[in-house]
Amino acid sequence: MILDTHFWNHKYKQQQTGWDIGYASPPIASYIDQLENRDLKILIPGCGNAYEAAYLYKKGFKNIYVLDFVKEALDNFKEKVPDFPKSHILHQDFFDLENTFDIIIEQTFFCALQPNQRKDYVHKIKSLLLPQGKLVGVLFDTEFKKPGPPFSGNLKEYSKLFSPTFDIKILEKCYNSISPRMSNELFFIFEVN
Repeated sequence: MILDTHFWNHKYKQQQTGWDIGYASPPIASYIDQLENRDLKILIPGCGNAYEAAYLYKKGFKNIYVLDFVKEALDNFKEKVPDFPKSHILHQDFFDLENTFDIIIEQTFFCALQPNQRKDYVHKIKSLLLPQGKLVGVLFDTEFKKPGPPFSGNLKEYSKLFSPTFDIKILEKCYNSISPRMSNELFFIFEVN
């Protein structure tokens, strides 16, 4: 299976977006709520309908960038948040991005990548983060019965994958996941080491 723009565009056109909960993920919203510096430069890769970006924007954060290679998802976001800066809406492949950020928010992007891309993801994230930059978000902690996407993962695997590159500040079960994902998500904060 090739997970290219055609594959993901088809998912959006057919409204096969089971990962889309229709609002900002509660664990990420809780993290955002404690951020005080509204000038932080934040990226949300594989943003889909970008509910976390809309949440940040409504809270007064203005230096937010959303990235997806699915035009339909970005068009949906533009429609919902029409005053969001157009230059901060990036229609491109994550692995081609050249920029730096204080925080990168992970919300169902990592699990949509082929497992053989995970090491490339880690290296790309590091290259996009400023010194003391953070990767923050949620990861699935479950073994899916069907072949992905989403692709399975667990705490031990993530620890092994990310610890050579990042200081693992937090990697623990979410206490505030949505009901269908309860006990199947890990909240994490990884800082560039």
